[in-house]
Amino acid sequence: MDANTLGLMAAGFLHVFSPMNLGMMILGVTIGIVIGCMPGLSAAMGVALLLPLTFGMKPETGLIMLGAIYCGAIFGGSISAILIHTPGTPASAATAIDGYQLTLKGKAGKALGTACTASFFGGLLSCISLYFFAPALAQLAMKFGSPEYFWLALFGLTIIAGVTSGSMVKGLMSGAFGLILSTIGMDPMEGVERYMFGIDALYNGINVTCAMIGLFSMSQVFMLIEKAIKERGNVIDFEDSVILKAKELAQIFPHVIRSWIIGNIIGILPGAGASIACFLGYDTAKKFSKRKDEFGKGSIEGVAASEAANNAVTGGSLIPTLTLGIPGESVTAVLMGGLIIQGLQPGPELFTKYAEMTYTFFAGFVVTQFFMLMIGLGGCRLFAHISRLSDAILIPCVFVLCVVGSFAINNSFVEVGIMFLFGFFGYLMRKLDLNTAAVVLALILGPIGERGLRRSLTLSGNDISILFSTPICWILIAMCILSSFSPLLMKVLKKREKGGEAK
Repeated sequence: MDANTLGLMAAGFLHVFSPMNLGMMILGVTIGIVIGCMPGLSAAMGVALLLPLTFGMKPETGLIMLGAIYCGAIFGGSISAILIHTPGTPASAATAIDGYQLTLKGKAGKALGTACTASFFGGLLSCISLYFFAPALAQLAMKFGSPEYFWLALFGLTIIAGVTSGSMVKGLMSGAFGLILSTIGMDPMEGVERYMFGIDALYNGINVTCAMIGLFSMSQVFMLIEKAIKERGNVIDFEDSVILKAKELAQIFPHVIRSWIIGNIIGILPGAGASIACFLGYDTAKKFSKRKDEFGKGSIEGVAASEAANNAVTGGSLIPTLTLGIPGESVTAVLMGGLIIQGLQPGPELFTKYAEMTYTFFAGFVVTQFFMLMIGLGGCRLFAHISRLSDAILIPCVFVLCVVGSFAINNSFVEVGIMFLFGFFGYLMRKLDLNTAAVVLALILGPIGERGLRRSLTLSGNDISILFSTPICWILIAMCILSSFSPLLMKVLKKREKGGEAK
């Protein structure tokens, strides 16, 4: 790491302690935990819903707030998972296994304290890879030309569509749908209208923020309306301390380190996500634990391993997002949309031209972990009560935020209509088990891939061989093929694992 990078890191920490940045961290973490602890809401939905609030902020301040919401929501999901055996987010599914058993034993405070402490260490340690790997990958991205950007965009589409839906066909269908929608607007090379139907608001294409609010937030409202209104059960009262003893910290420490490595790797691999990391961290901890018989019956090691893994994903998933423009999961796809709306393009420029802003965001991500620990431990009892809010209150609140947020983007009811349309699309896609994250990613990456392809062909006089002209192109082609067939590979591995357990 050179002197210039160290200087930028130091400057980032100086800038991050402005009152505005600190205020947005506290607000973001609090909102994130509230969203995470309410079953039915997700981290991606929370970030998409509140993205319009960042438009009037400095780019680094807006990103810090969104990053804080992301971290808070991933931890917040563990609160309802532990107290009422209902994970607030999919990333906390493994936490519910031992967390709820601890609650039944009267150790809810201990379970929540373990989840918060492990989340803090998992998120904090993930910042190490963010600082060390992101600049190196950005240097590699500087060697990319138009052909490489075409294959990179295609790789992002195939890996998100393939891994997150569990079905290659459904995943690719979702991506193809998003690609079709990304062609709406003015042609980037020739300047002619495409599928605008006389609507001037579509001149620059579909507003990605409106699409994200609809796909992630309004579609969830439709899903909640469809079901009977849920009244959550009475909240569990707990009197035991949420602060872990030194002996307990020593007990969970090896699992936290192991889950940090697992979560970081999963986060860096685009498309894997926190929901995979939590189970992988939990399963690995069970295999290495000296107290295997406690797993499934109330083990703080199981809770710690799951929470450290899913929070370690946060820092790891930002690496491909910021350097290559390939989001690690649906939440970072929304964050990437926020970057683009601020006029910033993910890639090498974030570490050269906008390096000061980027390292301020990195520093904010570090400080956010400390606020998450303090707010999480201090407010566990309050958040426990929030987690039992009825859907009758939840539905109208989210509905109003969706409408106000989409209107505020350009003060246009056209944007509200687009949001409702994508909410309907998102609802249908959820019912058909299609991948909404792939649609968002296609809306973002589609124009990048199109420009890369058309510029390459223009430069080569329509000679397609330019797309296979460099080693980086061939590496990306191989990655595209591998990622497209990853669901089949996952199925084979699952069958083998089940077969091994049966024996």
